[in-house]
Amino acid sequence: MKSPHLTASDIISYMESLRNEKQRTVLMRFFKTGPGQYGEGDEFLGLKVPQTREVVKVAAKDFPLEEVPELLMSKWHEVRLCGLLILVAKFEKLAMKRLANNAEAARQRDEILKLYLQYAERANNWDLVDLSTHKILGNWLLLPTFFGGDELDMHEDYKVQVMDELAVSPCLWKQRMSMVCTWKTIQQGDYWWCLRYAEVHLHHSHDLMQKAVGWMLREMGKRISMDLLREFLQLHAHEMPRTALRYAIEQMDEDERQEWMHKD
Repeated sequence: MKSPHLTASDIISYMESLRNEKQRTVLMRFFKTGPGQYGEGDEFLGLKVPQTREVVKVAAKDFPLEEVPELLMSKWHEVRLCGLLILVAKFEKLAMKRLANNAEAARQRDEILKLYLQYAERANNWDLVDLSTHKILGNWLLLPTFFGGDELDMHEDYKVQVMDELAVSPCLWKQRMSMVCTWKTIQQGDYWWCLRYAEVHLHHSHDLMQKAVGWMLREMGKRISMDLLREFLQLHAHEMPRTALRYAIEQMDEDERQEWMHKD
């Protein structure tokens, strides 16, 4: 496959040509695509992530934004991942430090975010969320935007509104986006978003959300402050689902983990 001037149809045809039946069976089992499971009905070609990344590497630079929805609407899991990673590549290029306050770059970032949110339900498995949301939505939280006002600014109130809408959505994958996207803000030393949505999702019944909450709390403790994590646990450990708690305390020593697991 060669660039430039690739279309979505070109990418889909090429990825279909790489179909691997043996790997496809493994992936459909791993991503829980059976009846009643969280990935029910998802279809795989049997490509490994590095294969999809190679396609993105060739296509991303010149690939038209208007072609991405065709990838995101594909029945193939790997093709949807390709579309999401193309958006990631485009967004990250526009999020470089020298372009943070550039008005044209901000407008283009906003267009990518708008498209990402419009098709958020197409990121309908945990890997599709986890490989994209912190690099697009999480990055956007840290950058000036035109969304929320006429001037280029941080527009924090608008960002909270966007995040809250994802968090209370009936869609599991949008809910996971609201939690996992805070991975990026944590990496930059900002813990506010993580704590806010950890509390929102604290009593979530789904295993995938409990894991996401615990994972982000663990990252906050590791990258920002273990004392901050302990303060959160002091308030909430007694009521947290055990899965979330186990994930949150993974970086602690065995004695402390046991103390938190048995806290009244």
